[in-house]
Amino acid sequence: MGRSILGERVLRKEDPKFLTSGGKYVDDLLDEPLLNGAFHVTYARSTVAHGRINSIDTSDAAGMPGVIAILTAADLGLQPVPSSFNPAAARTLLASDKVRYVGEPIAAIISETREQGEDAAEMVFADYDVLPAYTDMMAAMAPDATLIYEACGSNIVFDTTALGIPANTGDEFFKGCEVVVRGEFMNQRVAPCPLEVRGSAVAWVDGRLYQWISTQHAQGAHAPVAATNGVDPSQVRILTPDVGGGFGAKIGAYPEELLLGVLAKRIGRPLRWRESRSESMVALGHGRAQFQRVVIGGTKDGKITHYQLHAFQDSGAFVDMGTILAPFMTRPMSSGVYAIPNIECHTTSVVTNTTPTVAYRGAGRPEATAAIERAMDLFAYEIGKDPVEVRRINLIPKFMEPHTTVVGQTYDVGDYEESLNRALAAADYSGWRRKQAERRASGNAKQIGIGVSVYVEITGGVGTGEQAKIEILDDGRALIYTGTSPHGQGHATSWAMLASEKTGIPIDRIDLVWGDTDLTPVGSGTMGSRSLQQGGNAVFSVAGTLVDKAKAVAARLLEANEADIVLDTDRAVFHVAGTPAVTRTWADLAVAEKANGGLNHDEYIGVPGATFPFGSHVAIVEVDTETGKVTHIAHTACDDAGRVLNPMLLEGQIHGGVAQGAAQALLEEVAYDGDGNPITSNLADYAFISAAELPSVTVIHMETPTPVNLIGAKGIGESGTIGSTPALQSAVVDAVSHLGVRNIEMPCTPQRVWAAIAAASK
Repeated sequence: MGRSILGERVLRKEDPKFLTSGGKYVDDLLDEPLLNGAFHVTYARSTVAHGRINSIDTSDAAGMPGVIAILTAADLGLQPVPSSFNPAAARTLLASDKVRYVGEPIAAIISETREQGEDAAEMVFADYDVLPAYTDMMAAMAPDATLIYEACGSNIVFDTTALGIPANTGDEFFKGCEVVVRGEFMNQRVAPCPLEVRGSAVAWVDGRLYQWISTQHAQGAHAPVAATNGVDPSQVRILTPDVGGGFGAKIGAYPEELLLGVLAKRIGRPLRWRESRSESMVALGHGRAQFQRVVIGGTKDGKITHYQLHAFQDSGAFVDMGTILAPFMTRPMSSGVYAIPNIECHTTSVVTNTTPTVAYRGAGRPEATAAIERAMDLFAYEIGKDPVEVRRINLIPKFMEPHTTVVGQTYDVGDYEESLNRALAAADYSGWRRKQAERRASGNAKQIGIGVSVYVEITGGVGTGEQAKIEILDDGRALIYTGTSPHGQGHATSWAMLASEKTGIPIDRIDLVWGDTDLTPVGSGTMGSRSLQQGGNAVFSVAGTLVDKAKAVAARLLEANEADIVLDTDRAVFHVAGTPAVTRTWADLAVAEKANGGLNHDEYIGVPGATFPFGSHVAIVEVDTETGKVTHIAHTACDDAGRVLNPMLLEGQIHGGVAQGAAQALLEEVAYDGDGNPITSNLADYAFISAAELPSVTVIHMETPTPVNLIGAKGIGESGTIGSTPALQSAVVDAVSHLGVRNIEMPCTPQRVWAAIAAASK
């Protein structure tokens, strides 16, 4: 038997298609016969952030060229849909009684062409009684604030006290601490900005709805689409073509997608919908948006004994996924990598008149890491110690058995100090500190900043396993059916590697089937860095079982005992032990089994729990103290994701994660004016990172396999983002800390950096 393919740098087999003919996305379904004659849907959207709807006048729009119909919530008889997280917060899929954010859909326009629909949308006029708009959580929480959902009785729509978790006790908690440091931080609102905006298409055929959606979870969209259309789930087929990025924002089905089937049935024609980039910026769910109050206490020699976090989560205008990110993702990870004996963490979720928040790369875990890492820096500054030294003093020691933190979260395995040591060595931390001292002594206007973060995150927390099926075709090729959904992660390569490892079938003869609820009806989708450890784990297990099945068939064909059958994975053939010249191929076995239903295996493979990747990042920046400009000049990342399947794919995920994390630290922020109007509604106003703003990233490998799955793998899709953001923010602050600056809110723009320096000088 030859060398294992696992752990090898295998080129992505997806890339030739994407680099030549290109992917086939929702907007490319021009040759789909079921969509012949499709009309286009455009949504007219609210132009005010908060207001009661008196009337919606569609008469002018209805007379526009090419307009087939314009339908409102009243026309469609839409009923309020209660939130699963707070049933008192109910809304119709098209706004009816009131609007709650700029961009909320109020009417659906059906037209012959997309351009005609866009023109008609401009002619839909709504009359509102304008209400106070809240873009700030503190204002929305005020006792006299106008309620965004009257039935809730408050704009606070979820609180951890509802889970039986007591509120923070306040200053009394820190009694006896030698040093207590406080901070308030805003983990700012960001837009996902996938290159492919949302899109969908629908067709009714013989009473059955076919719907194509750009989604991370076809199976998750299945039940909501069926419910909205009032049909049995068996009458709905969700299909996912190639998806051009999701970052968490494409996990759920949005009103614009849910209504397409209803509209198509009303009109009697297939329909297409695609949002514009400007629509995407205000209507595709936003991320982060968490305000944090932290207090950290301990001894003068650097030991942290007490930590208190109150996280205020901005839900946006809907009580949706964003509502539960703080209580269910930030709070459990509030301890980070540190052995802190006393922790209090209280979270409060608040509705505002802004775009609803959803899961966004890391979803609650980056916020937890940012809070504790910023607190560590403040404590280190206060006691005059190097931030690395304070971290090292407080790290949880290496553990190869489960470790439970004070807040009740159990980590699988971890060696946090080793990841820190590797990152510091590779980054030449001591060398950069010397260069920093030289710059400061010289009085140079351009100062060096060094930022360090150590993190742990939870991955695979969604789902308890995954479904996989492998089918061998008559020509010996293999098809893998998976419940996960690729949108850039490299599943076709990874899953083929796992199946090839067991079967010996070359990866170029293994194809992937996903995102079709007829062919892959069971699946928990791609989110929370779960794919490899659950979806890949299922493929690995199913491939092993399929080999066992194949040996039984080979034994029959070779007229031998099953126990004597050997699979030669180098040649992908079966033979009797000691007789390698007489073989049967996978194709031989598949043909022989046709009468018995074919050679395949289909199974749901469970996992006992989540995994906890960890790592350390070191960021180096140069800050021009005269202008505030920040230049990211070096970055080192040591991300431990357990056993590495393909180093090339891992490095790609880390590079992408660092880019996204750096963008939040330095550039990105969704902003609103005082009336709730978005002022970053296109890519001219919303700063978007490019290669020009990024240094080469040094990736340091470290593997601490987890016992949670057969592969030993943890997630990697979000780690780079979680580690890089606090490291960059820390580096910017560190560059000007000698001037008296202790914190600069993200994004650390030149204006904010300059203002912080000016304020400190006073």
